Amino acid sequence: MENKAFQEDDGKRYGTVDNGTRQRTFPNGSDNDNSHDYENVKEKNDTDGVVIEPIKLKRSVGLISGTSLIVGTIIGSGIFISPTDVLDRTGSVGLSLVIWVLSGLLALLGALSYSELGTMIRKSGGEYAYMKEAYGDVMAFLFAWTSVIVIRTSSVAIISLTFGEYMATFFPMCGSPENIKKLVAIVVIVTIAVVNCIDTTLAARMQVFFTGAKLIALMIIVVGGLIRLGQGHVSQFKDSFKGSETNPSSIALAFYNALWAYDGWNNLNYVTEEIEDPKKNLPRANIIAVLLVTIVYILTNISYLTAMTAAELLSVDAVAVTWGDRVLGGAAILMPLAVLFSTFGAANGTLFSGGRVVYVASREGHLPEVLSYVHCKRVTPMPSIVFTALISIAMVIPGNIGSLIDFFSFTAWLFYGLTVGSLILLRFTRKDIERPLKIPIIIPIVFVLIACYLVIGPIVQDPKIEFLYAFLFVIGGLLFYIPFVFFKIELRIFAKVTEFFQLLCEIVPSPYEPDD
Repeated sequence: MENKAFQEDDGKRYGTVDNGTRQRTFPNGSDNDNSHDYENVKEKNDTDGVVIEPIKLKRSVGLISGTSLIVGTIIGSGIFISPTDVLDRTGSVGLSLVIWVLSGLLALLGALSYSELGTMIRKSGGEYAYMKEAYGDVMAFLFAWTSVIVIRTSSVAIISLTFGEYMATFFPMCGSPENIKKLVAIVVIVTIAVVNCIDTTLAARMQVFFTGAKLIALMIIVVGGLIRLGQGHVSQFKDSFKGSETNPSSIALAFYNALWAYDGWNNLNYVTEEIEDPKKNLPRANIIAVLLVTIVYILTNISYLTAMTAAELLSVDAVAVTWGDRVLGGAAILMPLAVLFSTFGAANGTLFSGGRVVYVASREGHLPEVLSYVHCKRVTPMPSIVFTALISIAMVIPGNIGSLIDFFSFTAWLFYGLTVGSLILLRFTRKDIERPLKIPIIIPIVFVLIACYLVIGPIVQDPKIEFLYAFLFVIGGLLFYIPFVFFKIELRIFAKVTEFFQLLCEIVPSPYEPDD
């Protein structure tokens, strides 16, 4: 069995764990062997002897910071830059607004389903934890494999590149602008990784700040739009359904574009073990965040249409910037700044939650165990955060990853559908489990049916070989699952590497402790 180092408080030295026995070194130099199953712990002296306290992540995410995590991750750069795809696919202003409302409703159905799952299975990791409970190891591993290597890390990379692109607009550059943008993106990733490694509470507070900043910017747009409506700028809303698209495929693609803007509604479920009173705060934050974003998105789109025609909205790349030029005048600089705040906050939220998938999958033995360790003093999942950040940086370097992500986007809804499907399955297979929240069964059924359509629709509408490549990548995870997870093949080098990083980074295991 592999050796593991741990650090003890009050000046105690590092000890090792061998063959299921925990060996402790006390200040007086005496050794005391304990033969029960080992787990890395912090030990504190008191008058009665030794108190053993497992090291685990702190519950530092409350209702406000949890809501901020969801809102801050959902609202990225899209609502500021180019919310034109939905209008283009629907053909009319009226139908496009209906699509935004219905997409928000679908996100709410998903948030309600995830709320029941999260209050029933109070483990971090989101989809990974729920699919493992319902379907077993294989499906959970394939999700972790796809999420860790592509979905989450690519999201961090794309958001950071967007930050770099907008930062470049403030400074004239010489040489290769693309390289500068990539450098800025890497600096963003490193910065948020350092903050998340230092203190989870600090990362959560930073998320609250940037979420507040982007909501203030959106409120400026909303209030400006309401003022213009009061001034009579309503021409775009007359005969608003004229020219509406009737092709079901085009409408489905419009939904797909709108739902992409709502993506992130499930992020709080990745950090369930760090939520204060998750039975109450998880569903409350999920519902409040989705409703808030839906209202803001609808009012923001209405505001855009008070300052430009539908044709103009379709022709510009940065809608919020154009709106600012026409409505705010000299204060239009606020819009590019809003995009910077928005993208930085979205990158922080995505890395914050994405690292927890690595953390939980490693703790369950589906990734190298060292990635589930936490810093013994700061109590942050440092290895999983660093690992996620490094892959994100690797994706920034080539830069042109947008086309790749387009073909992996259908896998996100595949896993969403499977996750909510697990809720339906667990209603029959785990009737005895505690359910603090129990939603009507029709909600997950409707969500699963829509998810199936969103997965199959793009493939039927425009079949491309890249979809097959993406599917083969997901299945390719079995090449790692079979030898290292199913057959549990262990290489001796892993133990040496684990011990090296434990001593170097002062990290220890963090066993799962169910809440009371």
